[in-house]
Amino acid sequence: MAFPEGFLWGGAVAANQCEGAYDEDGKGLDIQDVTPHGIMGPRTEEPTEDNLKLAGIDFYHRYREDIRLFAEMGFKVFRLSIAWSRIFPKGDEEVPNEKGLAFYDAVFDECLKYGIEPLVTISHYETPLHLSKTYNGWIDRRMIGFYENYVRVIFDRYKGKVKYWLTFNEINSVLQEPFLSGGIYTEKEKLSEQDLYQAVHHELVASALATKIAHEMMPEAKVGCMVLSMPVYPLTPAPDDVIEAMETRHKNDFFVHMHTRGYYPGYMKRYFRENGIEIQKAAEDEEILKHTVDFISFSYYMSVCAAADQGKGESGRGNLLGGVKNPYLKESDWGWQIDPQGLRYVLNDFYDRYEKPLFIVENGLGAADELVPGKDGEPTVNDDYRIDYLRDHLLQVEEAIEDGVEVMGYTTWGCIDLVSASTAELKKRYGFIYVDRNDDGTGTLNRYRKKSFYWYKKVIASNGAALERQ
Repeated sequence: MAFPEGFLWGGAVAANQCEGAYDEDGKGLDIQDVTPHGIMGPRTEEPTEDNLKLAGIDFYHRYREDIRLFAEMGFKVFRLSIAWSRIFPKGDEEVPNEKGLAFYDAVFDECLKYGIEPLVTISHYETPLHLSKTYNGWIDRRMIGFYENYVRVIFDRYKGKVKYWLTFNEINSVLQEPFLSGGIYTEKEKLSEQDLYQAVHHELVASALATKIAHEMMPEAKVGCMVLSMPVYPLTPAPDDVIEAMETRHKNDFFVHMHTRGYYPGYMKRYFRENGIEIQKAAEDEEILKHTVDFISFSYYMSVCAAADQGKGESGRGNLLGGVKNPYLKESDWGWQIDPQGLRYVLNDFYDRYEKPLFIVENGLGAADELVPGKDGEPTVNDDYRIDYLRDHLLQVEEAIEDGVEVMGYTTWGCIDLVSASTAELKKRYGFIYVDRNDDGTGTLNRYRKKSFYWYKKVIASNGAALERQ
């Protein structure tokens, strides 16, 4: 049996996509409250009624029911995020919001009641809106202090309840989506590379500082970075395409290098030099950056190709990090190319280069599920396509473990249906649990177990052995 004893099986969500209650119990506005159309759409000045994230799936009031369902599946770990603006409504206050702190106390207690370990993302695409508008997000060095104040408060509050922490979600996505990932209010088209990479530096210092503080305050805790992983294959064996793939990968993976090595790699120094980028650093930054993470976590949904000639190949539809479409792969309903073997490739690649334990914290299939009558009278979804997708990927995780890669765990993305980050839709569903809410805002919010719910339950109960029998 490839999966090791103690392997952490579970699922993942983000506060901004599931909690709702955007203005309850003292919560301040965050950047998600003014992006009603997802990553690609325009933002608004104030929250608007067409923003499905404002109500989410009402996890804020239904978390007990949802965690009970996760426990029924046998989850060992549940990845979730803390909404920064529930703890500090504006982000730059000195005193936290007690009602926000108490909410996560209750959520973590509920998880622990069932023996489920919380895996907490400190900042998951939900920078307080005040910090974005007032300071232009992570471009301003003062953000490091605001983040430090936030992490000290939550580490002190939850140090007996949370063992696993992630500093920033998909931190490398700031290069493509600076508002979503870095809270940078300047429009993407007007943002200079100088400002963008200065913001990256501030986030990296803040991440290392949080790691340092966590190790001081919680010696038993494990802290990980979290990156969006996307293997880049050369479109052809032509050396120019191979070099293009290498350079594309460098821009994304240097974030992992920084978190595990603690210094800028030579290829990024060259990029800065050749593009006139001069990173402004404080005297203490180099020492702070040396506080490296305990493990590497990442999302994995797709791979891309790269070509030196931009006219070659078809652009990959739906790919956040761009790239050229791979002619050998099928794609999902939303244009994400499906490449299970790419997950084995990523696991081996990260482990070979960085020699840190790995944790797959997002992987899943967004699809337009259809609710149908079930055998026992309860509605269900016959999502064999999701089962096939997850099985194919998990078998590649098993292959990587056989290759000698140290894999800590696996949490599927959107283990319960939630609002899509990329499109702000509900019809793009990922979960094992169907939530009766629609894109027009209608629905009962009732929860129903899909066919994949029972499949994943068997996989967890057998520690992965059931994958081979199906």
